[in-house]
Amino acid sequence: MSLERTITRFLNLIRLNRIKAKILVFALIATLIPSFTMGWLSYRNNRRVLEEKVAGELAGLTSHSSSLFDFFLKDRQIEVRVFKNSEEVTLNLRRVLQGSTVDDGVEDAAGRLVAYLESVGQKTADYKELVVVDLEGNPVLSTLRDHGPGDLPENWRGRLDKNEPIVCGYHWDQRLGEWVVLVAEPISDPQSGDQLGVLVARLGFETIREYLETSVTNDAHEIFLMTDGGLILASSEALPASSPQITVAPADARKLFDSAGEPHEYDSFRGNKVIGVLSTMDALGWGVVAHIDRERAYSRIASLRNVTFLLTVCIALGIGLAAYLLGMTIVRPLDRLTAGATGITEGKLDVHLPVYSRGELGAMTVAFNRMAMRLRQVLGELDDTNKALIKKNEELHELSITDSLTGLNNRKHMMETLESEGARAVRYNHPYSILMIDIDGFKTFNDTYGHLAGDEVLREVAATLKHSLRAGDYAARYGGEEFLILLPETGPEDAALSAERLRQRVEATFGVDEGSPEITVSVGVASFPDNGSGPEHVLVQADTAMYSAKRAGRNRVSLAKGKREAGGVES
Repeated sequence: MSLERTITRFLNLIRLNRIKAKILVFALIATLIPSFTMGWLSYRNNRRVLEEKVAGELAGLTSHSSSLFDFFLKDRQIEVRVFKNSEEVTLNLRRVLQGSTVDDGVEDAAGRLVAYLESVGQKTADYKELVVVDLEGNPVLSTLRDHGPGDLPENWRGRLDKNEPIVCGYHWDQRLGEWVVLVAEPISDPQSGDQLGVLVARLGFETIREYLETSVTNDAHEIFLMTDGGLILASSEALPASSPQITVAPADARKLFDSAGEPHEYDSFRGNKVIGVLSTMDALGWGVVAHIDRERAYSRIASLRNVTFLLTVCIALGIGLAAYLLGMTIVRPLDRLTAGATGITEGKLDVHLPVYSRGELGAMTVAFNRMAMRLRQVLGELDDTNKALIKKNEELHELSITDSLTGLNNRKHMMETLESEGARAVRYNHPYSILMIDIDGFKTFNDTYGHLAGDEVLREVAATLKHSLRAGDYAARYGGEEFLILLPETGPEDAALSAERLRQRVEATFGVDEGSPEITVSVGVASFPDNGSGPEHVLVQADTAMYSAKRAGRNRVSLAKGKREAGGVES
């Protein structure tokens, strides 16, 4: 197969077999491929630059905020360490544990200790509660009347023995209605060095929230503090108040921690698609996440993409319009020739195309018009010949199915029709009836008056039968002086009435003029399925009934008495 044939078949397969379409598609391809390629490369490069910029901004925010939280936690640890080393704490706690009070009527040791803790707790709003617990972990006193348990971690005794600071992770304080973190320091007797208890500070996240809010300079950004399980403790934006359990999906939280410092797309707890970067904290293993709404982050690149696409479409439309106009000058004459040829194939021979050009297409158009004129002449002659042939064929068909003397259908056509009606009646279980009609004394009439008079009688009887039939009935000359009438959808009773009516009309037709010969008919009636299981059986029964009418005196109607199968006897 040649290359030209292969290309042609391919173009036909994709509906590009027209010259105008080929010119237009080529122009569009030559425009769109370079335009979209350059646009895509520009979009990809700009998107990569924007992604790096967004990732850098988010990473800077998270790094700064995580450092602030580490500083915050270290400052609180230092402050708690200073508080617990105060004589107000050690001295009064020892007296409380020993059950003694201060002399000279001043307030008791417990009151002095609580007053001291309340005063130092006012240094910052982050101190939600300061609690002193004994060495068993039971609360001794608190800055809140409704003080809670110590909530120290399981390994706090080991750290206490080593005189190490204790930091406990987040938990929800039902009394305060917020998340808190615990910072605890062991309290030692400065004189004996014995452990007296533990000073526990419950810290809120007000300062952290302030840090996060001040770190955000773009309203599209949000920074929040998140645990390694995805729980959000504080955010630069107000968190929903419906539930304290605001979380990032565990799978997304794990990816953020695993790829710390790298951007990651996920569904935020606010229900939108975001791009986030996490920076881990030295303390507690938490992370600070900064994210930005994905649509807003890529809004600039989306605008550039849309502008590039619109510009490419405009260029393609311009090139396509120019190609279309150029193709019109080439294709329009060919389209007229094609339409003219199509019209001729459809029989529209009055085609005459206008000639607008003196070039090759103009010469082709002139030749086409001459060809169309010649075809009109030839086809006109053929049409006259065909009409004559059709008329002759119709006449031959009528002759082949019609009895030449009576004008009724002949016996051959009658048998074909009877077979078809019999099959239809069996299929749909519908009745039909056959009338077998014989002219009484016809042979004697022929001998007396001659064959010409006999032929006239046959024609008159046939005309009477024809005028007596319904629209769907069928009449034929069965042979000699016998006629057959087929009555579809007719049972024996209705068939008998029709037969009697025919008999009377024949009798009346030939009994008008005084002195004219009396012509009568005998009629036999048989029906399906009463008198036979098929057309041949019913026909035999009708013929038998007709002879019964003749034996009974002629000029009468006789009904078949029973069924007779082929080769059988009457039942």
